[in-house]
Amino acid sequence: MRKFFTGLVLVPLGLVFIVFAVANRHLVTVSFDPFNSRDPSVAVTLPLFVVIIAMAIAGVVAGGSATWFRQRHWRRAARQYKADARQARAQLAELRTGAMTPSRYNPQRLPAPSRSVG
Repeated sequence: MRKFFTGLVLVPLGLVFIVFAVANRHLVTVSFDPFNSRDPSVAVTLPLFVVIIAMAIAGVVAGGSATWFRQRHWRRAARQYKADARQARAQLAELRTGAMTPSRYNPQRLPAPSRSVG
């Protein structure tokens, strides 16, 4: 079932990319020289679809990185809570095993109840 849904999404998405690439295959010059636009010292000539898809990928990576960095506090808190829960489970297991063993419970060792006048 999972492969079916993957194919249901990826096949149309692949077709959209192919149609987009064919429709935008003319060449554009991307210049990295802001001072000389007529004869740039650093420029790349690429098909338009490569430029657009590369910028979309760069935007997704930048957005994902920003989100990941903003969530670091939540991840740190989750790790702390997980460690606390693990420690509490270990203490609970230790207390349960200690309560079930009769050798630890000795009624003669308990202090005598005090009589209060009241």
